Amino acid sequence: MKILRIFIALCFATLPLWAQKNATGNGSLEGQVVSAGNPVPYASVSLMGTSIGTLADSAGRYKIERIPSGSWELVVSAVGYQPFTKKINIKAGEVQQHIARLTATDNKLEEVVVTGTMKEVTKLDSPVPVDVITPSFLAKNPTPSVFEGLSYVNGVRPQINCNVCNTGDIHINGLEGPYTMVLIDGVPIVSGLATVYGLTGIPNSLIERIEVVKGPASTLYGSEAVGGLINIITRDNSKAPAFSGDVFATDYGEYNVDLGAKFSVGKSITSLVGINYFNYQNPVDKNGDGFTDLTLQHRISVFNKWQFKHGDGRISSLAARFFNEDRWGGEMNWEPKYRGGDEVYGESIYTQRFELIGSYALPLKDITLQYSFNTHRQNSVYGDTPYHAHQNIAFGQFLWDKTIGQHSLLIGTPFRYNYYNDDTPATATADGSDNASHTFLPGIFVQDEISLGKSSLLLGARYDYNSIHGSIFTPRIAWKHNFGQADVLRLNIGRGYRVVNLFTEEHAALTGARDVVIENELKPEQSWNANLNYVTKIPTGNSFLGIDAAIFYTHFTNRILPDYDTDPLKIIYDNLDGYSVSRGVSLNLDYSFIFPLKLVAGITLTDNFVWENNTKTLPVLTEKFMGVGTISYDWEKIGLTFDYTANVVGPMRLPLLNEDDPRDEYSPVWSIQNIQLTKRIGGKWEIYGGVKNLLNFRPPANSIARPFDPFNKKVVFDEQGEVVATPDNPYRLTFDPSYVYASNQGIRGFLGVRYTFH
Repeated sequence: MKILRIFIALCFATLPLWAQKNATGNGSLEGQVVSAGNPVPYASVSLMGTSIGTLADSAGRYKIERIPSGSWELVVSAVGYQPFTKKINIKAGEVQQHIARLTATDNKLEEVVVTGTMKEVTKLDSPVPVDVITPSFLAKNPTPSVFEGLSYVNGVRPQINCNVCNTGDIHINGLEGPYTMVLIDGVPIVSGLATVYGLTGIPNSLIERIEVVKGPASTLYGSEAVGGLINIITRDNSKAPAFSGDVFATDYGEYNVDLGAKFSVGKSITSLVGINYFNYQNPVDKNGDGFTDLTLQHRISVFNKWQFKHGDGRISSLAARFFNEDRWGGEMNWEPKYRGGDEVYGESIYTQRFELIGSYALPLKDITLQYSFNTHRQNSVYGDTPYHAHQNIAFGQFLWDKTIGQHSLLIGTPFRYNYYNDDTPATATADGSDNASHTFLPGIFVQDEISLGKSSLLLGARYDYNSIHGSIFTPRIAWKHNFGQADVLRLNIGRGYRVVNLFTEEHAALTGARDVVIENELKPEQSWNANLNYVTKIPTGNSFLGIDAAIFYTHFTNRILPDYDTDPLKIIYDNLDGYSVSRGVSLNLDYSFIFPLKLVAGITLTDNFVWENNTKTLPVLTEKFMGVGTISYDWEKIGLTFDYTANVVGPMRLPLLNEDDPRDEYSPVWSIQNIQLTKRIGGKWEIYGGVKNLLNFRPPANSIARPFDPFNKKVVFDEQGEVVATPDNPYRLTFDPSYVYASNQGIRGFLGVRYTFH
């Protein structure tokens, strides 16, 4: 690994040698790099403006020979330290001694993460790779929700699932949204019916960080943690600003307000309050299909978190969130009076959620109680098809965290109860009467992280008993080895599982155009996943190159996919008689210069397929590749920051209605790019503005099939229920809004202001 680091460093140290013309010979320089009296290993030592340099050894010692005589500026840099510079004079034939004393600074590898192991460890020490997204990253491209803000995280892609209502989910490494679990403060508060709502309505000012784990984590978090985790961690009340405000608007007519404040009750109780308000009431149809390009929304979310300090140093917390949203999309002349009828088409969704999240450190040493409750009510219509649903989820678990010698033990006893009821066949008996679903899911998990010097080994296993599906066992193993201070190799292997509720995840099951048929009793989906991750930070002359590379592979059995082909009047669901695979590679690079310029780029290549009946098929809406990039430059003296953000998404197979459908089978390569300027005024105010979607990319106008006949009143069917070709419908199409891969929203400007008072 050391040879690799030196090779890459030499490749990047390509600045020209500006030797003095009157140099008459060469000299040498040697010494040691230290910080607070301790050696700093593998520091970069170079001469400003040249390719002359070296890396210090493990004891911080360095030596540079054959330096032309003259005056030079010595630059010493290392991960986690401020760069050191000093003027030196080299004389021919002499060996000069210099000790470089570095000052420690913030180091992202020392960030505390908890999602991978449910324990607070530094990102460097975590055996499970964790991506950390900070509020400052989200601020580079302001969005009204975290859902949209994740568009520029490598391997993470928000997917819009409906051209009309614009609801969506989060894909991680090409896997669909139901395979991603969303947590708030480490508690699985959001699932099934409301995945996207967990990423909406939390003010950015109240977010400490967002942690993303790619790959299954069912050993710790149970069902749904198959493709990955997104953990929104709110601020510690003691570290939050006394007041914060962030308001912005776009020329589309969108308005977003984030407000946050904290207050104290005595010396031991603090409260953090946040409000998010979003309003968009401007119907726009720039593609001319007669439907709104963007769903109209009116949303408010109130978040309140309390922290209690106990006399013996323990800290407990209790948080609550209320969410209310009214959204609709459809024909431009739709009004609420048409809701649920077949005169003018519209999709109208009323949503109300209440969430309660708590953590209590028991007086018993090393034991914590985590608990949550959420209730979700959805009153929606899709054209003339109603969908009313109610879901309650209660969760609680005791955690015992203990370190014994080289063993860091974690034992948990989770319990989950899920109540679900709707007006679809999912909760009806054979005679059509109502039959709400009650699922009990008790379990136990054990995790042991063993310290082995520069390596660590994590062993974990979980047992769940699902009251419907029975016993489920999910083991995992993780290995980590540190080659140097910022040079880490990780291998993770684990099993995941998911219990499916079709009507909370499949928008197609709600359209009413087909009957839903469940062939057999559905078994839980299961998967095995392997992930190899390598992270390093390499000094390259006067700068640093960060590398984060991964290879991932997931093998599914019992996967549940909709069958649209067997019968045109039905959607048939059954467990896959075969297997499916999701595999690929990802690479992230970040380059930080000694001057205030930072470049970040990433790419993820995926290969997803389904193998059944000796036939290989590609799943729909799964990209072949995605890339992200960010360029940031900060003029500190004038308080001005420039940010450029971009993503690019490769082709994905799209859901066509039949073999005669004239629309393209695959999406094009498309990109969304944005620029922003931020002006700081004093230490409290920021004014920012810019342009989103610079290239003005929008999907083609024919994304909605037959938008002029949304109730299929002019479609002719034969006796078997198949569409008959007619002069009005030569391609045998029906109304379909599911042919969607990107937002219809085009180029737009935005302007906003932030205020923070500590």
